Formats: sequence, C-alpha cells, structure tokens
Amino acid sequence: MTDHPITPPPELVEQWFDACVLEGVTTYDEFKEFKFAAFAAQWGADQELEACLDQLQRWGIQGVDNLRNTRRPKPLSLKEQAMRVLLECGFTLDGRMELEPEDIDIIHRALEALPND
Repeated sequence: MTDHPITPPPELVEQWFDACVLEGVTTYDEFKEFKFAAFAAQWGADQELEACLDQLQRWGIQGVDNLRNTRRPKPLSLKEQAMRVLLECGFTLDGRMELEPEDIDIIHRALEALPND
C-alpha cells in the first residue's frame, strides 16, 4: 500500500478491529465485510474534509468552523435528546403522552444522570 495521506495507519486499523470485536464481530472476514468499509470511508472523508478546510483557511475564506460543524455535527447530549423527545412527543385525545420505548429509555437515562440532592 502506498503512503497516501488518506491511508489509515496500521494502529488505527487495529483499533477498528478491536471495536468490532466488542460489537460481536468474531472473524476477520466479518470485520472486512461489515465494518471495515464504514470505518475506512468515515476516516477518509474526515481526512479529506480537514484538508479542504485547512486550504480554505489558508485562502482566508470565512466560515470554516461553520462548515466543519455542519458537515460533522456533534451528537446531541443526553439532556438535549430528552428535551427533544418531550417537545416532539404526541398526545392522545385524553391528554396522555405517546412515547416509544426508546424515548422512555432516553428520558430515563437523562433522569438517572441528574445529581442526587
């Protein structure tokens, strides 16, 4: 393999494999088939985005951070997820909230994360 800037280093490939093992992938063939392509594509896309953003910054173009945040948004915090569930949930005709099991789990985890007073 050539030493190209978007070629993942061997240590990173090993880290991806270890992550897959934790998810239940048991053979290298399964790893290659199901997980490696997704990890490699994301890593390569991240490298390309950062290279492009660096070049834009060198050219003095404004909004580089906004572009990065738009293309790689941070996941919502648990609190933000719970608030979204509550704001977007439906209601029955008698005023009860309609929540999916995964919505209840998010709210439960958010409440568990609150400090005990």
